[in-house]
Amino acid sequence: MALPFAVRSLRSTNHARSSRMSQTLLLVLALAIAAGVAAIIVLLLRPKAPVADAAAEARIVELTATVQTMGQMLASAQTQLQQHVNQRLDAVTQNLGESMKTSAKHTTEHLQQLHARLAVIDSAQKNITELATQVSSLQGVLANKQSRGAFGQGQLEAIVADVLPKGAYEFQYTLKNKSRPDCAIFMPESGPLIIDAKFPLEAMTAWRAAATDDERKQAVARVKQDIAKHITDIAEKYLIPGETQDIALMFIPSESVYADLHERFDDLVQRAHRARVMIVSPTLMVMAIQVIKQVRKDAEMREAADQIRTEVGHMMKDIGLLSDRVHKLQTHFGQANKDIDDILTSTGRIEKRASKIEGLEFDSDEKPSADILPGPAPRKLEAGE
Repeated sequence: MALPFAVRSLRSTNHARSSRMSQTLLLVLALAIAAGVAAIIVLLLRPKAPVADAAAEARIVELTATVQTMGQMLASAQTQLQQHVNQRLDAVTQNLGESMKTSAKHTTEHLQQLHARLAVIDSAQKNITELATQVSSLQGVLANKQSRGAFGQGQLEAIVADVLPKGAYEFQYTLKNKSRPDCAIFMPESGPLIIDAKFPLEAMTAWRAAATDDERKQAVARVKQDIAKHITDIAEKYLIPGETQDIALMFIPSESVYADLHERFDDLVQRAHRARVMIVSPTLMVMAIQVIKQVRKDAEMREAADQIRTEVGHMMKDIGLLSDRVHKLQTHFGQANKDIDDILTSTGRIEKRASKIEGLEFDSDEKPSADILPGPAPRKLEAGE
């Protein structure tokens, strides 16, 4: 809407300017004509001179013609000037209109690109908001001890259930000392492997949030105290001689916490090794479960070795019977091929003799073979026949 309005305004301005210029030229021309007419009137009103003033009258006639010629020239000049001005105004208006159209087109394209980018930014902002909400929810879950335990338990259950078959593990398994670990994986020919998923995260969170040296020092002491106590509890509750494995796993449901623990608190890691408690992250837990799966598979194969050997013996016997039958079938095929060859030979002889009979071509020198049946002897006619 802005472009047509600007064009109309420009045309109105140009038209007004052209009108003012035309009025000015007309005024000048009118004044000139008026001056000429006034001069003529003055000359005409002057008292006529004697006949001797004939030259003056000729001059008046010449002056009148000159005034008319000047009027025509002024009118022609005004017309040309107006046409030239109109042409220039039209050219300027057209150029300005095209320029404004191009500018409007570029502005529209830029606005469309800006709107597209704003839409992308809005989508990204929405995703960031949702992610922040999820992070806040996760932080709220991890801040509560019971919720954090449920979160770690759920992650552990997902990892174990995705790899091991049912019956190879049990969650909340009850030991003889009435302890109930988060997960127990049954190993072949030995006790279950115990996994604990209740890692004390409050101390690590406080250590990460420490802003001063004193807060950091207190947080480090708390981390060492809480994790050392948790290691001791796992070793005392879940390492039962003759019932469980010699080691237990302490599952940390966060790769970053696991990395910080190994990087900043190596003494706690060594203490856990000495207590036969292995600290594992989600990635290491997946690898450990894969190894356990392979161990269980090898044990099952060893247990089934006798059955496999028996089945292999039956299979070898069946293969021997199959070989004998194939040889018999081969013999039958050989005999059948020989019979077919004999049939083809007899067929060739029959066709050859049929051709001779058809052409009445008999070999008089050919003696009858013993294999050829003799034909019927000619019968003698009896008397009276």
